[in-house]
Formats: sequence, C-alpha cells, structure tokens
Amino acid sequence: MKHFFLFLLLLLTSVIFSERMQAQKASFQDSIPPFFVIEGDTVKTMVLRDIFIYPSTGFTSSGQDEQYRKLIRDIKKVLPYSQLIYATLIETYEYIATLPTKQEREKHLKKMEKELFNEYKPILKTMTLSQGKLLIRLIDRECSQSSYDILKAFLGPFRAGFWNLFAGMFGASLKTEWDPNGKDAAAERIIQMIEMGLL
Repeated sequence: MKHFFLFLLLLLTSVIFSERMQAQKASFQDSIPPFFVIEGDTVKTMVLRDIFIYPSTGFTSSGQDEQYRKLIRDIKKVLPYSQLIYATLIETYEYIATLPTKQEREKHLKKMEKELFNEYKPILKTMTLSQGKLLIRLIDRECSQSSYDILKAFLGPFRAGFWNLFAGMFGASLKTEWDPNGKDAAAERIIQMIEMGLL
C-alpha cells in the first residue's frame, strides 16, 4: 500500500516546484504600496491574515486527545505533499501547453516522474495507510478536484478507473472529497491553526 501512495504522488506530479509559489507571494506583497496619502495624511498599509477563533476541543477522555494529537502529526507530515501537488499541477499545465507534440509531453512527464521518484521515495515509503487516505482528501482540498479527476486528465478514464479500483482493495477511494463541515471539520481546524502558526 505504501508503494501505491508513492506511485499516486508520482502520477499526480510532474515538475518539482516550490520556489515559484514563494516568488508569487513575494510579488503580491511587493505590489501593495507601503503607504497611502489620504487627505494629506500618510497612512501605512499592511496585509493582515484571516483570524479564526475556535472553542475548546472539549475532549472527555485521553483517547480522544491522543487521536487528535495523532491527526495533528499526520496533517503536518502530509499537508506539504498535497500543497506540492497543487503547485506542481499549475506548473505542469503551463509547461505542457508549450510543448508542441504529444511525444514531447510524454517524454517530459517520464523524466520528471523519475526525478520525483528518486527525491521523494524515501519519505513516502514511511507513510501509513491512514496518512495515505488523508493525502487523497487533502489533494481534493488543495486542488479543488479529486485524485481520480487529476489522474483521469493525465492518464485517461480507463487507467484512472484501474487505480481507483486498486485503491478500493485497501479501503481507499481516489474520488474521496474534502468535507470541511463534516468528517474533516477537525482536520480543517488543525490546518487553519497550522497556517496561522499556532500549531
């Protein structure tokens, strides 16, 4: 099963990409004027992050607290990979559009798959089944489309269906969607707290 999630990640990513997202964030910050003049007064501008306030978790047993802490650990491990997939998809669509032939596109994908395999195999082999299932849901959260839809776009419906059937043998589904107001409410809360630097 660990190798399945490794293969899934390799199928979903084709260009190693992290610096561009940071550059885009930096250029956004640079595009905002540091000062405005309003009726002769100089006013400094700032970009403020959203702030979320949550009630106490209210756990009644140590088992619930332990399960919550495990979820935090799993999200901290898996979230960066779902974000990498999102960033990579953007880059992949842009780059593949510049390649004139199908053969060149396939050659590029195979090359990047090999590079990603060498870079991420040692890390992804340590993922547990629950972390792999979490990765599938987080991909839907980050990309606004399921792992199945992404595979279908790259590999076609037949191969995407095959991999979804294979995942089903382990109790997973590539069509799983993120449910922030339902079963993923606790995970959504944790992610927002991580993004605010509170966890």
